[in-house]
Amino acid sequence: MDISESLKIIKRGTEHLHSEDALTEKLKCSAQSGKPLRVKLGVDPSSSDLHIGHAVVLRKMRQFQDLGHKVILIIGDFTAMIGDPTGRSKTRPALSLEETRKNGETYVAQATKILDTDPEKLEIVHNSKWLELLNFHELIRLSATYTVARMLEREDFKTRYSSGVAISVHEFLYPLAQAYDSVVIKADIELGGTDQLFNILVGRDVQREYGQKPQVVLTVPLLVGLDGVEKMSKSLNNYIGITEPPELMFKKAMQVPDELLHQYSELCTQLDLAKMKALITGDVKEAHRVFARELVRIYHGPEPIAQAEKRYDYVAKGGIPDDLPEYVLPTSELANGSIWICKLATLAGLTSSNGEARRLVQNRGLRLNGEQVTDIQLQVSLDNPVVLQKGKDNFVRVSLAG
Repeated sequence: MDISESLKIIKRGTEHLHSEDALTEKLKCSAQSGKPLRVKLGVDPSSSDLHIGHAVVLRKMRQFQDLGHKVILIIGDFTAMIGDPTGRSKTRPALSLEETRKNGETYVAQATKILDTDPEKLEIVHNSKWLELLNFHELIRLSATYTVARMLEREDFKTRYSSGVAISVHEFLYPLAQAYDSVVIKADIELGGTDQLFNILVGRDVQREYGQKPQVVLTVPLLVGLDGVEKMSKSLNNYIGITEPPELMFKKAMQVPDELLHQYSELCTQLDLAKMKALITGDVKEAHRVFARELVRIYHGPEPIAQAEKRYDYVAKGGIPDDLPEYVLPTSELANGSIWICKLATLAGLTSSNGEARRLVQNRGLRLNGEQVTDIQLQVSLDNPVVLQKGKDNFVRVSLAG
């Protein structure tokens, strides 16, 4: 492929590129020598489930693979034990090596739904392989490549230092350990989210100190979650998981805020952005459907799209789907053969507390067998299974044990 076309593909959805000239030169050298570039991504497996926010940088890796280059996925089982404070007011809790390796196995299983697993295009390594073996002499040499003043240029370190919040010495070792990964694998390019910009730039300096050509730095934006405010995160429940069922994925895709739909299309798909921009302006509901169909296609193939969309439309019109989570209520929870509606909603997992259930009823947000619940004191008998519904598409079928 022509270098300019390769650059166009690589630059789509890129936040920071240091530098385009250096990347162009590396691409030219690769084309002339026939030797693929080594493209690095380091991930600390602090959790085991991936969402489409994680997938943004993985899709960028896949683009490099499709352009003929080799990607090296580094599972940071050792660096995760250090804990990186990036974007936080304090260091992320360190994990045990056993925890990081267990999460890493799940991470790889999900990441390879996106990456080409051809051994010529993908190498997966754990950085404990070399970091665990560093002796104190080698650690001093690595530490000598960077100054404290440079470390304090990192925004979270700077903020904590100026606020009098303690910074442990080991925290300065995290960027150096990440940089040493680049030295070991001889990275030509390192990818990451925008929150990793400082650490990846450190890698360039450390590579120079070890006599290597500095890597090109390429970062992608952190995807804002479905709430339209916070970064996508499972803990905030504003995410779309890459292994979620097609029906749930389609529904969540339809919930993307209008103002973020163009960015989601750019970062999470290969949809034509000019066409999407025009569609968003002219018919934003149809634009959501185009995005939702494409997202399901990417992670589940074309077959489930029609059924996922059909289910979404059915529920949107007030229908109750068949594929509902089930809850069996112990008979001991009944009083005089029935149970308070708010307690039932909480026991069934639809609400977190009776208070939340009460507010839900007061705000006309709870339905029983498709009918809106208006009586806050309603008692429910369970002679037959019932369906509770919160909002448009949050159901649970409840039956009585025995």
